[in-house]
Amino acid sequence: QVQLEESGGGLVQPGGSLRLSCVAFGSRFNFYDVAWYRQAPSNQRDLVARVNTMGNTDYADSVKGRFTISRDNAKNTVYLQMNSLKPEDTAVYYCNGVGKLIGLGTTWGQGTQVTVSS
Repeated sequence: QVQLEESGGGLVQPGGSLRLSCVAFGSRFNFYDVAWYRQAPSNQRDLVARVNTMGNTDYADSVKGRFTISRDNAKNTVYLQMNSLKPEDTAVYYCNGVGKLIGLGTTWGQGTQVTVSS
């Protein structure tokens, strides 16, 4: 089981870039699928991007071509590189880990705020 902690959020202007980090504290990180979700006020928590244990990635249509998810198992970290940011990207971004072995379970981070505004 791991504990997840997001960082890297902040205020950026439209068109700017930001890199979010999700650090896992614990063991067996390489056996977790990891995803980034985001939730704007009064909205649902939506999947943004995900990377599985093999390094394969998927993206929401709204961020394809702009965001890149990657993982560095040696550092127990998953990144979300966010480019060409738009105001509609404003949300709290959460890191989610789903263990692929028995006993690992699912873990959520506390979230990091991303605000895109002039």
